[in-house]
Amino acid sequence: MRLTTKGRYAVTAMLDLAIHHDGGPVTLADIARRQGISLSYLEQLFAQLRKRGLVQSSRGPGGGYRLGRPAGDIAVVDVIGAVDESVDATRCGGMENCQGEARCLTHDLWHDLSKQIHEFLGSIDLAQLVERRRVREVAERQDQVPVDVGGGVQTSA
Repeated sequence: MRLTTKGRYAVTAMLDLAIHHDGGPVTLADIARRQGISLSYLEQLFAQLRKRGLVQSSRGPGGGYRLGRPAGDIAVVDVIGAVDESVDATRCGGMENCQGEARCLTHDLWHDLSKQIHEFLGSIDLAQLVERRRVREVAERQDQVPVDVGGGVQTSA
């Protein structure tokens, strides 16, 4: 089982949004700059996150994205599911047709692993991640990265 870039980027972007939500709506351009994720890719991910109610958008000057509900109410597994990712470790997608049309020898092992991963990711919410010291340290470093603002360079802080 491997979580794809799509799921990883979605969780990273949502965590960035949770960290910076106190400053008002957060632009995707700011998330893209801090996290090194393509803006167009973030736009696709946030369209899916918005459909699931995990984020809300506001247009115009000062617009951007906010969390759709409190960070403590958004589990990591919700974010991964919102972008159509799966934490299924079976080869058959849980269909029990891993070996031709029959269940393979290790199906139950991989199914049980998938269940454990799902429960683990369901037990961690964005608020818990924001409170982690090392997450805050990384966020502070990312906030200090120089930003090119039309010919001059200044920090984003």
